[in-house]
Amino acid sequence: MAGEMAAPKRQDTRKFFENLSGAGKSIAVLTSGGDAQGMNAAVRAVVRMGIYVGAKVYFIHEGYQGMVDGGANIEEATWESVSSMLQVGGTVIGSARCKEFRTHEGRLKAAHNLVQRGITNLCVIGGDGSLTGANLFREEWSGLLDELVQQGLISEEAARSNSALHIVGMVGSIDNDFCGTDMTIGTDSALHRIIEVVDAIMTTAQSHQRTFVLEVMGRHCGYLALVSALACGADWVFIPEMPPEDGWEDNMCQKLSENRADKKRLNIIIVAEGAIDAHNKAITPDYIKDLVVRCLGFDTRVTILGHVQRGGTPSAFDRILASRMGVEAVLALLEASANTPACVVSLVGNQAVRLPLMECVQMTQEVQKAMDEKKFDEAVRLRGRSFENNLTTYRLLSYRKADSELPNSSFNVAVMNVGAPAAGMNAAVRSAVRVGIAEGHKMFAVNDGFEGLYKGQIKEIKWGDVGGWTGQGGSLLGTKRTLPAKHLDKIAEQMRIHNINALLVIGGFEAYVGLLELSAARDKYDEFCVPMVMVPATVSNNIPGSDLSIGSDTALNAITDTCDRIKQSASGTKRRVFIIETMGGYCGYLATVGGLAAGADTVYIYEEPFDIRDLQANVEHLTQKMKTSIQRGLVLRNENCNENFTTDFIYQLYSEEGHGVFDCRKNILGHMQQGGAPSPFDRNFSTKIAAKAIQWITRTLKESYKGGRVFANSDDTACLLGMRRRALVFQPVSQLRDETDFVHRIPKEQWWLKLRPLMKILAKYKTSYDVSDSGQLEHVTRFRAKESKTSAAI
Repeated sequence: MAGEMAAPKRQDTRKFFENLSGAGKSIAVLTSGGDAQGMNAAVRAVVRMGIYVGAKVYFIHEGYQGMVDGGANIEEATWESVSSMLQVGGTVIGSARCKEFRTHEGRLKAAHNLVQRGITNLCVIGGDGSLTGANLFREEWSGLLDELVQQGLISEEAARSNSALHIVGMVGSIDNDFCGTDMTIGTDSALHRIIEVVDAIMTTAQSHQRTFVLEVMGRHCGYLALVSALACGADWVFIPEMPPEDGWEDNMCQKLSENRADKKRLNIIIVAEGAIDAHNKAITPDYIKDLVVRCLGFDTRVTILGHVQRGGTPSAFDRILASRMGVEAVLALLEASANTPACVVSLVGNQAVRLPLMECVQMTQEVQKAMDEKKFDEAVRLRGRSFENNLTTYRLLSYRKADSELPNSSFNVAVMNVGAPAAGMNAAVRSAVRVGIAEGHKMFAVNDGFEGLYKGQIKEIKWGDVGGWTGQGGSLLGTKRTLPAKHLDKIAEQMRIHNINALLVIGGFEAYVGLLELSAARDKYDEFCVPMVMVPATVSNNIPGSDLSIGSDTALNAITDTCDRIKQSASGTKRRVFIIETMGGYCGYLATVGGLAAGADTVYIYEEPFDIRDLQANVEHLTQKMKTSIQRGLVLRNENCNENFTTDFIYQLYSEEGHGVFDCRKNILGHMQQGGAPSPFDRNFSTKIAAKAIQWITRTLKESYKGGRVFANSDDTACLLGMRRRALVFQPVSQLRDETDFVHRIPKEQWWLKLRPLMKILAKYKTSYDVSDSGQLEHVTRFRAKESKTSAAI
């Protein structure tokens, strides 16, 4: 614990962004290449953060074309000019493909236009082409300035004062085809569009027993196809990185007919537009359709999604990703020196990182090269851990092996849901059941949580029983908040009767407490000396040991959608403030992150105590805001943030204090935050995390099987599998006890609290912001050591 003792000294090295000033600097922001949902959120964050630190910020309209043409295309941005952009898809400042910028003359014109306005900081939001162009521009910069001086277009003084061009990129591309970043801006929203369509198609396919072939975008990258196939449980997927082996036509038709024989009334086949076979020949949706009709005679339809995937409003994830990246981009520009390489800001896990732009571009090009040379395994590896994991999980879950091919483990594994329902629980159960069967176990489903466990509501569950579960909201197994402590005798008896050798609990805070109670009773009951693992699933995201939990992304989207509608309802009536209450118990995650995604002015949470003076200051802040052209306000309040400052109290206070300046309305969002079909993120996250949990169970069962029985009573055999920063980690629940505030049912330390200052800055509040953990330029990793047993990439 020596490190703990020395903690106060560390404060000297902390870096606060108040000490970074943008005074005298000019930043320009442009969007280039294909549009992507969330680009506007990034533009808004760059503009507001830039103005906040005292820099001048310019929009460059129509991408590089606007930079070359200059004039009115380059205009100064104001705080108000980016209002109401957050919820709009596409890019408000326009984007164009620009041939001229590819020529030396074009870049010379662009440099001239920038120097005239003293702009030496560029923030480029686009795909790899746009970012490569920006880097070339930066390399040529001093040469271009020399030419401009020679031509007498600029003075030597101007060339001196603008001698270095700094570039920071953000990747906006729905394909998620950029190496080095886990998610690019727009990918999550594109998945939302695809899944909305697939869910809708499934009901009609079900009615008519049809086969549907869907084409999704991705000329060179199969990410969208792969993740949407994972998220909807498609029967077959075609992606450019992994062409099917020769003879795939027969294999596919055989699998489709097996599925039909298994009482499945529909088939879904997903094709990326760049799909190819092993001989680099394109595989088209029509070819697949004709094949299915010819071989099987199934009624088959083709749907090409096209530009629907680029459209629509950005998802909560994309808004938060883009807002965080926009702020990070401005920090990177403020810290850049003449010899800092151009970098991209991105997210790995849930951590902001900076990576050298050209390293990412080179790696992205290597993927294409590997594919051209038919080194497909190499291409998948270069795509990164997250892509590789998606592919492995998809293969595990979609291909059912014949019983004769399965390993025979003779272990019985039970799966249950505990706590309140959360969207994504069913996807987790489906994944667990199928991976368990593939590993040779007998899988048992427990209905109604620990209550069902002591009442003996336990029955075997087969591969086909969980078909079509990924897209279902709520909990199909049934879930209760009952804790096991009072029923230990009966639970032990049921586990003995059914010979349960391992337990997977998918649920919220009750699941965590329940697991603690079971593992604490191990010395009394041998039945509990089996591997037990918990996967966090709760909308509140209040589980210690995990940065995210299944269901919270779906809830955030519900909050964001509702806030968008509520804000829009005020567009006709001037000067209105909405007070909105969110769920979360004492945990302010939904309120804070929802506030960031919806563009809230203030968010009240339990973790950050507030008093009447703060409320007064917030009303004052809104009164000032009403004097500008933005005449509406949004205030979010977590349901348990303060027992006396209730939603009604805050509503009445605002109504009284704002009297004559603005009027108020209040909304309590309630249980709509728990319902609905799971978002693509929740489907994907729950599918992967449950698969990992079962693989851990298999390993632990093998290790603890001695003398003809399973005996596991060490701390590390009762674990919680959570996402920590960049990896999935198994942590003994007994170790997490000290990290928990049991009275308020929240972890003692929560990572998202560092997003609070970000939200305040974007709402124009002066605040302190610790940026110590951002900023170090990292490198793109290629080859990596085998993952350790306790942690794995997402």
